[in-house]
Amino acid sequence: MGVGAGRCLLACMLAATISGCGEEEIEAPEVVRPIRTMVVTEVANGQIRKFTGLVEASDSSILSFQVGGNVLDVQVNRGDQVTSGQILATLDGEPFELNVRAAEADLERARAELSQKRAEFERQRTLYEQGWVARARFDNAERDYLAAASQVDYTVARLNLANRDLNNATLAAPFSGTISSRSVDPFVEVQAGQELFTLEAEGGFDAVFGVPETSISEVTLGMPTTVRVPRFTIPLDALITEVGTTAGAGNTFAVKAALIDPPPDLRSGMTTEVTLLLAGATDESGYLVPIGSIAPGDAPGEGIVFVYDPETSTVRRTVVTSAKTMVSNMAAVHGLKAGDVIATAGVNFLVDGQRVSLMGAAEAGS
Repeated sequence: MGVGAGRCLLACMLAATISGCGEEEIEAPEVVRPIRTMVVTEVANGQIRKFTGLVEASDSSILSFQVGGNVLDVQVNRGDQVTSGQILATLDGEPFELNVRAAEADLERARAELSQKRAEFERQRTLYEQGWVARARFDNAERDYLAAASQVDYTVARLNLANRDLNNATLAAPFSGTISSRSVDPFVEVQAGQELFTLEAEGGFDAVFGVPETSISEVTLGMPTTVRVPRFTIPLDALITEVGTTAGAGNTFAVKAALIDPPPDLRSGMTTEVTLLLAGATDESGYLVPIGSIAPGDAPGEGIVFVYDPETSTVRRTVVTSAKTMVSNMAAVHGLKAGDVIATAGVNFLVDGQRVSLMGAAEAGS
C-alpha cells in the first residue's frame, strides 16, 4: 500500500470514529424555569372580601397549679415540644408533705379513739341488755361511738386532701403539644389557678379574624376560604368553623377558619389575610386574571393558563373561557377557582407538566 493510500485510509477511519462519537446521545439536564405567579381571588363583580387576622392553635389549654406555693423548679421554656404527662414545673413539696404527716397522725389518734369508744359501747350494750345499767348510759355510749366513727371519716378525708395537694404540687402536661407561653420562674410564690403556661396541641390551626356587622350575615359555617400567610407563597385552604354571635371591639364579629393541611412550620401568632367569597356573591361573572397570563387557545373564546401545583412543583395546562369582562389590564375568565396559583408571564414558553420554581418568595412549607 502506497503512502497516499495509507493516508486516505487513516482519514476514513478518523472520520468514522468522529461520526460514531457524534451518534452518542447526551442527556441534557432538566431545565426548571422560574415563573412569576399570582393567586386567583377577585371575582369580576367585586364581591370578594379580605380580612386580616392571626393564626391560633385549634386546641390550647392554660395551665396552672391547683394549689399555691413556692415554685421549686421549671423544666420547660417557651417553644418547647412536650409529651403527655411530662413534668413542666414543681412546687416546694415540704409544706404538703408535712400536711400529709399531720393528717396521718390525726387519723391514728382518731382510730385509737374509735377503738376505745367501740369497746365501751359494746360493754354498755351488754350491761343494758342484762339490766345492769340505765338506758341513758347506753345511749351516751352509743353517741360517743358514732362521734368517734365520724371523726375517723373526717380525718381520712383530710388525709386524702393532703395527698391530693401533694400530688398537685407537680404540674404535668395534660396532652402533647408546644409550650406557647410561660409566665413563671423558679423561687417565686404563685397562687392556685394562676396562669403559668399555655399549651397548644399538635396539628390543627385556625385563622381567627373579625368581620364587620355589614358583612357577617353573609358568612356561613362550612364556607370555603383561602388564607394567605406572609411566610408562605402558596395560600392555604380553610373552612369556616365558628361565626361569632356577639359583636366585639369595632362592631366586628369573631370568625374562625380551620386550616386544611397546614404546613409543618406554621406557628401561632402569624398574621393572615383571609379571602372570602361572601354568600351573596357568585363567581358567574368569572375571576379576574392578567391578560399576560393567558395564551391563545385552540378555539374562539378559549385561552390557556398554567396553574401551579405546589405538591409537584409543576404547571398544569388549563383551558379557560372568556367572561367578556375587562378591567384595566385584567380579563374575567371561567375555568379557574379562588386560590388557584397561575403563571403571569412567559406562558408561551410553558408546557403542560413542566417543572418550575417560584420567583420572589419561598414556597409554603419550605
